[in-house]
Amino acid sequence: MRPPVFFQPVTGWVGDVIPVAHDGAFWLYYLHELRADPKPGTPWNLVTTTHGVDFDDRGVAFPHGGPDDPDFNVYTGSIVRGPDGIHHLFYTGQNPRRLGADGQPLQLVMHATSDDGMASWSRHGEHTVGAPEGFETADWRDPFVFQDDRTGLWRMLVAARHDSGPARRRGVIAQLTSPDLVHWTPVDPFWDPRRYVTHECPDVFRWGDWWYLVYSEFTDSFTTRYRMARTPDGPWLVPEHDSVDGRAFYASKSAELGGRRFFFGWIATKERSRDDGAWQWAGTMSVLEAHQRADGTLGFGFAPELLDSFTERLDVALPSPLPLALRVPDGYASAVSTTVLPAQYRARLVVDIAGGTTECGLLLRASADGDEGYVIRLEPRRGRMVFDRWPRAVTGAAQWQVSGDVPFVIELERPCDLGPGEHTLDVVVDDDLCVAVLDGQVALSTRIYDRTDGRIGVFAGEGSAVIRDLHVFQRAETATPSPLLSQSKEMEEQ
Repeated sequence: MRPPVFFQPVTGWVGDVIPVAHDGAFWLYYLHELRADPKPGTPWNLVTTTHGVDFDDRGVAFPHGGPDDPDFNVYTGSIVRGPDGIHHLFYTGQNPRRLGADGQPLQLVMHATSDDGMASWSRHGEHTVGAPEGFETADWRDPFVFQDDRTGLWRMLVAARHDSGPARRRGVIAQLTSPDLVHWTPVDPFWDPRRYVTHECPDVFRWGDWWYLVYSEFTDSFTTRYRMARTPDGPWLVPEHDSVDGRAFYASKSAELGGRRFFFGWIATKERSRDDGAWQWAGTMSVLEAHQRADGTLGFGFAPELLDSFTERLDVALPSPLPLALRVPDGYASAVSTTVLPAQYRARLVVDIAGGTTECGLLLRASADGDEGYVIRLEPRRGRMVFDRWPRAVTGAAQWQVSGDVPFVIELERPCDLGPGEHTLDVVVDDDLCVAVLDGQVALSTRIYDRTDGRIGVFAGEGSAVIRDLHVFQRAETATPSPLLSQSKEMEEQ
């Protein structure tokens, strides 16, 4: 049995992740989504890891409240350690049966503490904070707390909405301050761009001379974005490429350990587990490591430890030896392996792209002739990496009735620098999950349901690409199945 690459609980799915660095590891609290009907309350579960390679599932860590409690659902928040060593957990309490004046379910910021190193938690209902005047009571969530070293005050950021103005542009990151993590005073908003519906899961951190604001939005697109500033008070600058990943990787928040910063989010599932299904809320946990460039902008890629966990090299031969030149100034060429790959593997492609080339990239789970399969396509002329598949959806019986006017999975498009020269594409596939990282800086995550096996290939169109290197690796089998796999087998046998 080969250990899974990505974490998913035995039952249910991973929602928003609340990462905390503690005792030399990441403690990853997450919203545990069961998708049951009637819908149960949502708790925080806990899984721990060091670099996102091996996971220790610890089950429910902070249970949801009862049917009549204001925190029947325990939604996203944050954890900080006070000067006295007490840990403070701030979270969103919500109960669909408790309505505000506008008839919508109330969202409240609630508080719990731990004096035993986060082994257990005590709730403090008397410290509950609702939306102050001027804000919608149904959008008051995802509290993020950090300490301002300049003043000593604790600052709480809340994903909120103004109660007036154009509905699409009311989103605001509200702010409260406290001297003691108990008594909170509303102050001016932390960020008020009047641009989005809301800014979910706000996250703020300092890295060297830069401050970063991270948030997730679903107005222009479903994605996690970041902003940069020299102080935590702004002004916040918009980097040229401001997203962490595409549509599938959402609600990511970050934590630092050993001088390295990691982003934790979830790769959404799709309805009916089909490529054409609509994206759903929650999915499988995924981890990206952030890299700070000289100008302060961020890149996102795999942690080296994850790539190195694929230790067994697979013999995957293309029809011609490497280096393989695909020179097609006004056409298309591909080369496909004779080997059908397993459900889980890591592939590494090094390709030298000539100037003016329209497209090149990798074929995944491809047919023997390379005509059908999934496509990770690099488009130098357009400065983007995209995900595609063929055949696409069929809309009728006629030859032309295919989704030919949808050139790729649009919501997954990733802008990137594809100047002439060598580029490296790392891809990790694990069952229905696929994550690609270009040059260690640009990530694209997705689901691949319909084609469950196939070959790997390379291609180029309208230009020239030389395949310098193509290697495929898999993880070694473990003598003892991982706890997650063992529990899964037990569930199937019951």
